[in-house]
Amino acid sequence: MNRLFNQPATEATGHAAQLFGAIKGAIGIVPNAYAAIGSNSPVALEAALNLDGALRKSSLSARDIEAVKLAVSELAGCDYCLAAHTLSGRKAGLPADAMIALRKGQGTGDARIDALTAFVRAIVGTHGTVPAAAVQAVQAAGVTDAQIVDTFLAIASITFTNLFNRVNDTVLDFPAAPQV
Repeated sequence: MNRLFNQPATEATGHAAQLFGAIKGAIGIVPNAYAAIGSNSPVALEAALNLDGALRKSSLSARDIEAVKLAVSELAGCDYCLAAHTLSGRKAGLPADAMIALRKGQGTGDARIDALTAFVRAIVGTHGTVPAAAVQAVQAAGVTDAQIVDTFLAIASITFTNLFNRVNDTVLDFPAAPQV
């Protein structure tokens, strides 16, 4: 159950109402996470949407972005983001078994995605300077330096929503992600 202020998107006014209208026009619904973020801070919602808009223009493919977001959400234990990005991952062409494997830190059969998500785990799951071997491994798998930097953008994006949903305990409005 939501822990922070939340009002139905249909009752929003001002900037939040404008943002909700744009979201609904783009995807047909206002997901609970966006409604709750925007109910509390339209500025934060706008920033998150702009960050994701920039990410869509990045050097990463939709599959790469969803793989990163699933790996980070698994490490964070965010059930809302796991549910949302399992659905988005499917739309981006990630097979269900591959999504479960990458969430577990196991091989998916796609060496590049495996290297990318191992790199993400090294970044998010450790402290201090990332070992040179982790950088070299992701580069050896064909991930460019631009894609490495854009991966940080994807991590920043999903970390914000992970944090919000973990604090808010946002009610799922997507099918729950499979347990791993």
